[in-house]
Amino acid sequence: MLEIDRVSKRFGAKTALDGVSFTAAPGELFGFVGSNGAGKTTTMRIALGVLAADSGEVRFAGRPVTHDTRAQIGYMPEERGLYPKMKVLDQLVYLAELHGLSTNDAHRAAELWIARLGLGPRRKDDVQKLSLGNQQRVQLAAALVHDPALLVLDEPFSGLDPLAVDVLSGVLREKAATGVPVVFSSHQLDLVERLCDRIGIIRDGRMVAVGTVDELTRDAGRRLVVTAPSANPGWATTVPGARVLENHGPTTVLELSPSADDQAVLAAALATGPVTEFSHRRRTLTDLFRDSVATPGAPR
Repeated sequence: MLEIDRVSKRFGAKTALDGVSFTAAPGELFGFVGSNGAGKTTTMRIALGVLAADSGEVRFAGRPVTHDTRAQIGYMPEERGLYPKMKVLDQLVYLAELHGLSTNDAHRAAELWIARLGLGPRRKDDVQKLSLGNQQRVQLAAALVHDPALLVLDEPFSGLDPLAVDVLSGVLREKAATGVPVVFSSHQLDLVERLCDRIGIIRDGRMVAVGTVDELTRDAGRRLVVTAPSANPGWATTVPGARVLENHGPTTVLELSPSADDQAVLAAALATGPVTEFSHRRRTLTDLFRDSVATPGAPR
């Protein structure tokens, strides 16, 4: 298990992290999301030992992270950290050897990930000659080539086409299935929601929500989508406990308080004429993210 325990960090007068805590269990995909500048990359760099925390602790397998521990971590930075004039295969072999693999094992591992990530035709190319998407694949291979016990990936899906996204998603699921904790950040919230077992949302250096999407939205107001072609605007405002969130022509999206009666909404809609849609809509990660980031005192 990776444990981020009350980690704080300041840069001059700016507080970048303020008591950040979360865990990533063995075999768990943990999505770490937040706006630009919220503290995601700083947290990851502290987990890797690239930065030192002012207070708090990072532990892996119950022990503080040391130099030996870091050799077991696969890290993918948001900014590409590759040697641009080095060939893909040579670079992956070199990086695997830095993590302690023998030359033969390093070659086998490099060839495996080159094939797995669809880089075979580019294995002898200089990295600088690759497209941005293929550079991203090489960066991912570099994080995986030494068979890490923990994966920490900063925006791994950035710049990837849909096919590459599917390949990477499959790789992350496979690694998690072997018991590896996987922590990754991404602005593609639909992808995070689909892939991750749990999610952490950070705002201004503080964790404002941690849990599964279902856990984080369990107590949120229910949402209804109602399409009433003959209704006048504002038809739902008289229903007790109903709040209009969106209007799109004849379609209205409502949020209901826990005490509100959805049948009262249906009756009010039918009173205006035919109703062609009446459905409950589950709150999405995008909804949760928007509310957590924009609303002070959002649920933790």
